[in-house]
Amino acid sequence: MAVTVRILKPSDAGLIVSAAPGVFDHAPQMPLTTEFLKDPWHHLVAAIDEGRLVGFISAMHYLHPDKLTELWINEVGVAPTHQSKGIGAQLLRTMLDHGRKLGCVNAWVLTDKANTAAMRLYAGAGGVEVEKPAVMFEFDLGSREPAVGAS
Repeated sequence: MAVTVRILKPSDAGLIVSAAPGVFDHAPQMPLTTEFLKDPWHHLVAAIDEGRLVGFISAMHYLHPDKLTELWINEVGVAPTHQSKGIGAQLLRTMLDHGRKLGCVNAWVLTDKANTAAMRLYAGAGGVEVEKPAVMFEFDLGSREPAVGAS
């Protein structure tokens, strides 16, 4: 198994929509995938094995009026067939390096304490657990249809 890890470009959308089972929470849709990859603020690093996407990490770099550029890591997913082989660590290292090249001064991610695989991944890469209680609020904004190009 020779897995290649690289940052995806808009022309790689087909890799995402034909990803191995279990990589994404839901089936990727081509319009959303294309919009995501075209947006210069969104980033996706993929692990590819024999032409098939078997893992990914997605992130977004952003600016704020009172903060330097940061990298928010949204999600990491690896196909069950490829877990426990160091792919998650490769993906994370590549994304953190990409964030440095973008000029980000900080990267951060949230996870559940019960997600022991994620806790090991982030701590193993040098992440420091911040002992601040976090609370998440969700707002139902109505539509369940993807708003491609709505920005």
